Amino acid sequence: MSTTEKELGWIERLADEFEEAQPEKIIEEALKRVPNITFACSFGAEDMVLLDMLMNIDKEANVFYLDTNVLFQETYDLRDRAVEKYGIPNLRQVLPALTLEQQAEQYGEALWGRDPNQCCNIRKVQPLTNVLKEYDGWITGIRREQAPTRANAKVFEWDGKFNLVKVNPLVRWTEGQVWRYIKQHDVPYNPLHDQNYPSIGCLHCTRPVKPGEDPRSGRWAGFNKTECGLHPSA
Repeated sequence: MSTTEKELGWIERLADEFEEAQPEKIIEEALKRVPNITFACSFGAEDMVLLDMLMNIDKEANVFYLDTNVLFQETYDLRDRAVEKYGIPNLRQVLPALTLEQQAEQYGEALWGRDPNQCCNIRKVQPLTNVLKEYDGWITGIRREQAPTRANAKVFEWDGKFNLVKVNPLVRWTEGQVWRYIKQHDVPYNPLHDQNYPSIGCLHCTRPVKPGEDPRSGRWAGFNKTECGLHPSA
């Protein structure tokens, strides 16, 4: 049996065991089973819930965020508020290899408006790939309810794209549960959520969502694209 097959067997058993567990218990188990683990924080609503839980469990936990250099100012402001509230001593900024100026020189101005897949690859996927090489696991805020591409996500799973354990503590939660937790625990959140932005990415590729639209329809509007490539479509 290959190492990957052994990993998959262990992770599948863990996924079954913790399918009905509370997110805090899932996080505690992840920290115990995979000590070299990190949390990928986008500062979205789900990730702010996880950040609150994680900091209550282990303030020394590793946390990083992908700074594409084109995040909303509200996102940068929320980052600062989160640091003020939680400390987050091991918060890490992960930047693309190319500055916006270098990207424009190589690929032309406003690449996001012509080829968002290429732009996401340069500013998100490649930086994420590089940082995850340093870890044995990562925690994410994805939920099954968010999109058909996430409907089959498990609490614990093997991430074959990045070759490490992937932990999704909120995978069973509804949007209502996320917001109840935020209100009950006074968790800071991005004010853009109050302006019909359920999913917040980069400044140029995110718009408000109209009533009845898919929550991720505001991402890359006008393109046949709902994922940036960090989470494989399944």
